Amino acid sequence: MRRNNYPYQPLNQQPAAPSGHDALEAENERAAEELQQKIGALKSLTIDIGNEVRYQDKLLRGIDDDMDRTSGFLGNTMTRVVRLAKQGGGSKQMCYMFLFVLFVFVLLWLTLKFK
Repeated sequence: MRRNNYPYQPLNQQPAAPSGHDALEAENERAAEELQQKIGALKSLTIDIGNEVRYQDKLLRGIDDDMDRTSGFLGNTMTRVVRLAKQGGGSKQMCYMFLFVLFVFVLLWLTLKFK
């Protein structure tokens, strides 16, 4: 049965049962609370990640500074060793230095082995 020559029939516009509407509203409220809890957990996790990233960045910068200082110290030491090797009596001193370094490494190895 058509009214006003429209090609479709309108849906029944009966009001929804109050209990069905209340149930949907309660379900929406519960879902909104769950979503709010999840958002709070994600926010807390994001803050913790940010704090950890800042801490790790600080550590890495400190390590980078230490490596720069060590590199400079090692460069100066190598310059002195090369200068010592170029001097006339340097070969004898280089031999002593090599034996000292070898002794230290053997001593460390023995200490760590029998610890």
